[in-house]
Formats: sequence, structure tokens, C-alpha cells
Amino acid sequence: MKALIFAAGLGERMRPLTDRTPKPLLQAGGIPLIVWHLERLADMGVREVVINTSWLAGQFPETLGDGQHWGLRLSYSYEGPTPLETGGGMHHALPLLGEAPFIAVNGDIWTDYDFSRLPSEPHGEAHLIMVDNPAHNPNGDFALDSAGVLHSAGDARLTFSGIGVYRPSLLADWRRIIGESAGADELPPRFKLAPLLRAAMSAGKVSGEHHKGHWTDVGTPQRLAQLDSELAS
Repeated sequence: MKALIFAAGLGERMRPLTDRTPKPLLQAGGIPLIVWHLERLADMGVREVVINTSWLAGQFPETLGDGQHWGLRLSYSYEGPTPLETGGGMHHALPLLGEAPFIAVNGDIWTDYDFSRLPSEPHGEAHLIMVDNPAHNPNGDFALDSAGVLHSAGDARLTFSGIGVYRPSLLADWRRIIGESAGADELPPRFKLAPLLRAAMSAGKVSGEHHKGHWTDVGTPQRLAQLDSELAS
């Protein structure tokens, strides 16, 4: 099974920390955020990881190399100076990911979720890990029902953790779903993943699970400092 780590963001809310360092390479607990993911992916048996890059892209191979240190083979999907958003970034990386289901993880989160729990084959188009709503996202993203199916609307909404398993077929009809939104006509196209997930949810093709452990969206310097303190202690 292969994995994709989203690492192309500009990190604008993290400045000045990200003026010279991409956000996934910022350290928490003495380790770059992205390395926490690489270690967990390697532990669960993943051997090939694609990292999409844009801002300060050259620092990733300089820091991580070819992945041999973790028993991985790393490849880099460079998106150019403007990131392609989550959907465009995943679409751009598909030639490197192949035709089988793959894991995708946001490079700017930290969690104690056990990646070995992820299914190798989602029941539908995707399987998403959900978490309790943090203060910065109090209304949540999607609703998880008692059968483990996700819906774009409903009561008791949870927050998408940025961890999931996807079938490449999720992106097969992206052009019709995205329509004429800004960036869709660019080469390569730039678009968000959420509309594709909502379309699949409307057909009952997205499953999920609720992780109740530790999870942090490292979106601000304050959250990074808090996480670093927690890991250090």
C-alpha cells in the first residue's frame, strides 16, 4: 500500500515560522511533523510514500532524502509555485500512486492514531478518520452515523482529521463535480477535495471512524508550541 502526504501548503498562518521552513518540517517534540507520519507509515508496512510539495519544495529532499532511513522509498510530486489544493494535489500525484487504494495524510497534523487500523480496501470510495471538534472548528465537517457511514450533513458532526484511505476512482469524475470553479481550467488543475467527498457521501460511498485520542491541527504557532510542550513532557 502506498501513501500520500500533503505538504504543499504555503503555511501562511504559521508565519514567521514558515518564512524559511515548510510547515511539515517544523519540529514538535524534537522531530519534524512529517517524520512522525513517516515513522508510523513505515511501522504499519507502507514502503512507498509520495510527498506533494510547493513552498520551499527543495527542503523536503534535502531533509528527508530518499526515505531509506525509515525503510521507505520517497518520491516528490512538485506542484509549482502555487499549491494545487487537496483535490488537485491528489490528482497530480496519481501517476505516482498507481491504481490501488492509498493512504493520504495531511503533513501539518499530529496524532496518536494507529495507522495500522486503516483498511487496505475502503468499502466505497474513501474511509476517513474523524475526531472531536476542536475550538477552531466547532461545527465539524461531516456526520458519522451508527453504521460507520459519513454524511455531508446531519447531527453530531465531527471534524475530518486529515487521515484517510482513498480509491483513485474518487477523482474519476472530478471535472463534472468541480465545474467552473477557479483553478479548474488551469494545467495542472487546482481544486479542493471536499466537493468530491460530498458527492461520494451522497451516494453512501464514504465510510468513517471516530478517533477519540490525541489529534492536533498544527495551524498556528501557538498550537505548535502547545504540542511541542506536550510531547516534551
